[in-house]
Amino acid sequence: MLIKIINFVIIQWMFGYCQPYKLLVVFPIPGKSHSILGHAFVKHLLNAGHEVTYITPIPIKDVEPRLRQINVESNYNRFPSDDVLDIQKLIDKEVDLKDMPTVFTLMYDVANATILHEDVQKLLHSASEEFDAVIAEWMYSELYSGFAAVFNCPLIWFLSVSPHNMALSLIDKEPNPAYTADHIMSNSIPPFTFWERVGELWILFRWKFYRWSVNDRDSKSFDEAFKSAVMERSRILLPLDELKYNGSLMFGNSHVSLGDAVVIPRNFIEIGGYHINSTVKPLPNDLKIIMDRATQGVIFFSMGSMLKSSKMPEQIKSGILQMFGQLKQTVIWKFEEELPNLPKNVYILSWAPQQSILAHPNCVLFITHGGLLSTTEALHFGVPIIGIPMFADQFTNVNRAVAKGFAKRVDLNYGTPENLKMAIDEIFSTPKYRERVKELSFIYNDRALSPGSEIIRWVHHVIKTKGSPHLRSPALLVPLYQKLYLDLIFLIIISVLILIVVIKIFVNKRHIVVDISKKFS
Repeated sequence: MLIKIINFVIIQWMFGYCQPYKLLVVFPIPGKSHSILGHAFVKHLLNAGHEVTYITPIPIKDVEPRLRQINVESNYNRFPSDDVLDIQKLIDKEVDLKDMPTVFTLMYDVANATILHEDVQKLLHSASEEFDAVIAEWMYSELYSGFAAVFNCPLIWFLSVSPHNMALSLIDKEPNPAYTADHIMSNSIPPFTFWERVGELWILFRWKFYRWSVNDRDSKSFDEAFKSAVMERSRILLPLDELKYNGSLMFGNSHVSLGDAVVIPRNFIEIGGYHINSTVKPLPNDLKIIMDRATQGVIFFSMGSMLKSSKMPEQIKSGILQMFGQLKQTVIWKFEEELPNLPKNVYILSWAPQQSILAHPNCVLFITHGGLLSTTEALHFGVPIIGIPMFADQFTNVNRAVAKGFAKRVDLNYGTPENLKMAIDEIFSTPKYRERVKELSFIYNDRALSPGSEIIRWVHHVIKTKGSPHLRSPALLVPLYQKLYLDLIFLIIISVLILIVVIKIFVNKRHIVVDISKKFS
């Protein structure tokens, strides 16, 4: 409690006294990692003294008077994570989370279920409800822009991954695919070869085509959820195709130390690491003893909060366990079940305090699925990683970490135990990985303001400036054909054609005159 009071005083001192605002925070994806991001956002806002209404499928347990939660746990019915994110199914390609229709359909189902949820509809149709701003997670759907339309307040988007074409197009323009890797589909890191550039351009066209193909479906859901609520407030609901570009700014769970130094608009604010506690929580006593006694160092292995190591094929599990037993380091494996015949140096945890483990000085290597939260925490605490990507942006995250020099990549298949052993040996035999992660950790931590303070600063700024129209990019007002100068190209082509025709006419007339003169000479 004392820490919260101190944080509140510091924030008010830094940014000047600000009246408490009423904020609607929408993080409805039914996944642990997304709830970690949502909870952290809410806690920063609460610590700054604001009132928060929070739409979430995983409510915060420690409820405060200024927090009201709308539980949309029924979203789990739309996103059965245990089936979709089953490691065995991902290995066997039974589930493909790089498939565009699959990704868009899953996220549409969650978004549609959220905005049509009974308690959410009650909120929308309550005439007494007012908010100073809406903060909504963008996850392949712009349907949440309707909340800002109903409550007639600024809209702030939140992006849980690194900046990419679909998200940036909502506030500015797509980054150039010639030097920007797609966050899901790409398996390359710039600079690209000729065919890799062609591939990135093709991916961009595919995304844009698929988004266009579902416009009617999204617009129908948008009107069904929000139109009557807006009309009850004596206003007209603008089309989704207009309102989705109405975001005042976009927060990004990213930082240049983890990604590429791409051009981002003025209203894209990087806050990567805002979920990391400013004060490291102490380890449970039994775990602290294990780590303190690990004189050869600790290897921490976790496949994250949404993937379960217990769902690995038995051959892979037993092979990894046997390989761990050959190491001189202590291994802590986040594993959801008891494992028989554990080697003496291997410890199983059904739940692991990841930040506290990575912060321990004896933690020398992190084997991770490559989620952005985990790679951010590794860089924050300066621990090299071995990435085992499974879906979504994890492949790009790990590829970037490898390119930056603080990681090795190992794909999960039946050869993983042997490949993982080789990667571990290289990490420990080559000092460059440890040295490089320390360099990048300095870059990551060297900021004028903490990520949490950036959140409060910019939320205040958007509200005080009534939506921050001064930050909006003029690119949103320029049609694609003008951005590409297609009108100029068309004018040049027409002018050249006209000139050619005129020259031909002139030449033909001259030939006629010459022929006539010869005839009468």
